[in-house]
Amino acid sequence: MNVQSMTGFARCEGTSGRFRWVWELRSVNGKGLDFRLRLPPGFEAMESEIKARASKHLSRGNIQATLSVSVAESRMEAVLNRDALEAVLKLREELGGLVDNAPLKLDTVLSIRGLVDIREAGEEPAALEIRDRDILAGLETALSDLVSMRIHEGNALALVLRQHLETIARLTTVIELDPSRSPEEITRRLAAQVASLLDGNGGLERERLYAEVALLATKADLREEVDRLKAHVGAVEELLQKGGPVGRRLDFLAQEFNRESNTICSKSNSSAVTAAGIELKVVIDQFREQVQNLE
Repeated sequence: MNVQSMTGFARCEGTSGRFRWVWELRSVNGKGLDFRLRLPPGFEAMESEIKARASKHLSRGNIQATLSVSVAESRMEAVLNRDALEAVLKLREELGGLVDNAPLKLDTVLSIRGLVDIREAGEEPAALEIRDRDILAGLETALSDLVSMRIHEGNALALVLRQHLETIARLTTVIELDPSRSPEEITRRLAAQVASLLDGNGGLERERLYAEVALLATKADLREEVDRLKAHVGAVEELLQKGGPVGRRLDFLAQEFNRESNTICSKSNSSAVTAAGIELKVVIDQFREQVQNLE
């Protein structure tokens, strides 16, 4: 599976009978899946089906979906108000010989307000069913196009993330191999620090001395932080290879990267390690910023 970005756009249009429809889908970053739908009047019954189909294609992002429907070919019909006509005929009968008894002419019928209504012709239920089916098929096409664009963007982001990951791995190696972390250098610094403790505290108790030495040794050791950074690098590589909706897990690993880099900077007693730790923090921030765009 490919990783997906949460940004994308898709448009699909078509016709069904005398109807023309257009779908427009826009996707941006979001913590979850927020699907906002704008439908023309009369299409509200399709909402649940539309959202169900969208959730099969997308799992995260703020999605704005808009459907526009227009009539490509107008078709008018004349509708006779039979109740009104019967009332007119009854009135004519009641008036008897007071009015002309000639047959009613078409222009007379049309001139009587409310007797004949000229309006847009309605559609047969079968035609409306076909129209709705075609609109939903268009939605499927638009969703597939949106996913394709998100995958394209996601592949580009994955390339950037891998570049950042290479830098994180390189800086981790720099920290691991720094001369200040060699057993000889750690022993030398510990000896100097213990000597300083003894010089300043002639009456320092043995237990207190052991505690201070243990604390110094712990601060000098970055093995755990380096090992965790390597493990996180491997986990990120595995997620990018696996693909799918991995944005949340990558964001968690970015936080763990940041935690380890903070610890390294706080424990460092070497300018080279501190410099590598600061550079590591900058790269991790850039890594996490890009991760925010992934599904």
